Amino acid sequence: MAAVADTYADPVHIAVIGGTGLQHLPHFEHVATLNVSTPWGAPSSPISILHHPSPTSGRQVPIAFLSRHGLHHELAPHEVPNRANIAALRSLGVRTIIAFSAVGSLREEIKPRDFVVPDQIIDRTKGVRPFTFFEGGFVGHVGFGDPFDEGLAKVVRKCGHSLEGEGVRLHDKGVVICMEGPQFSTRAESNMYRSWGGSVINMSALPEAKLAREAEIAYQMICMSTDYDCWHETEDVNVAMVMANMTANAKNARHFVGAVLDELTKEEHGQQVLAKHLEGQSKFCVSTNEAGRKKEAVEKLNWLFPGYFETTKDDL
Repeated sequence: MAAVADTYADPVHIAVIGGTGLQHLPHFEHVATLNVSTPWGAPSSPISILHHPSPTSGRQVPIAFLSRHGLHHELAPHEVPNRANIAALRSLGVRTIIAFSAVGSLREEIKPRDFVVPDQIIDRTKGVRPFTFFEGGFVGHVGFGDPFDEGLAKVVRKCGHSLEGEGVRLHDKGVVICMEGPQFSTRAESNMYRSWGGSVINMSALPEAKLAREAEIAYQMICMSTDYDCWHETEDVNVAMVMANMTANAKNARHFVGAVLDELTKEEHGQQVLAKHLEGQSKFCVSTNEAGRKKEAVEKLNWLFPGYFETTKDDL
C-alpha cells in the first residue's frame, strides 16, 4: 500500500463524520492523513483526505473523513472532543458536514436498518459536554431553531429515495432525542420520549450540530436504526444487536453516503456546499462589547474565524 501525505494544500469543503459502523468509505482514493491541532485540543481521530471524482466535471474533489469515536471506537459519547472536531474541519475549509449515526427507533414504522433524515432535535444531554465556542469572556448567541440544514437535507433525501430499489428504506423527517449515555434508556424514559414525539434516539447529535452551526457549517445527520430501544416488546437493545444490524446493513449505509457525496460534488451544488447562507452569522451574534472581551477568548475565536474579531487595545 502506497504511503499517503501528511499535508494537503487545497481547501476541503465537504466532510463526513462517521460513527458506529462507518469507519471508512470504500472506493475513494486516500491521499492524505492530517493531524490537526486546535485551541480546543486534538480531534477524535486523524482526518483522512479522500479524493472523489465529480460526476459532472470529472475532477477530483477532496472529502475529509473523521471517525467520531476514534479509530478503534475508544471514545464514549461524552468523551468525544466535539469542539476540536468541528474546529479542525472548519480550519481545512469544510463548510458542509454529512454526519452518520446509529440510532434506536422510537416508532413502530421506523424499523431496524431503516434510514432517517431528521429535521429536529430534543436535547437530553446533561451539560457535561462542552457545547459552545463562545465562552470565557466572549458571549455569542447563534440561532438554532432548525438544527439541520434544509438545503442539504433535500439533497440527502433525493439520494436516499433514488436507492429504494436497492434496499434503502428512508424516512424523510424525524425528531432525534439526544441522550447523555453511555447507558441506554430506561423503559420509562423510552416511553416518555415517544410521548414527546421522538422518532429516534442517539448519543451523538449534540453538541455536534450546535457547534457546526456556530462554525457556520451546513450540517445534516443520516441516522440508521439499529434497534427498537426498550419501549418495544422485542428484545431490549444491547450492543450485540446494534453491531449485528450495522454489519448487516453496512453496504447500504456506505452506498447511501457515497450517493450523497456523488450528488454534492456536482457543480450545481457549489453555493450549498460552501454554506453561503450561513456565512458571517457568527460575526454578528456577539453580545459582549469590545471592552469586555477576554484576550484568550478572542484569540481562540480568531483561530476559528480569521479576521472576524479585533483584539482590543487594552489586551495588546
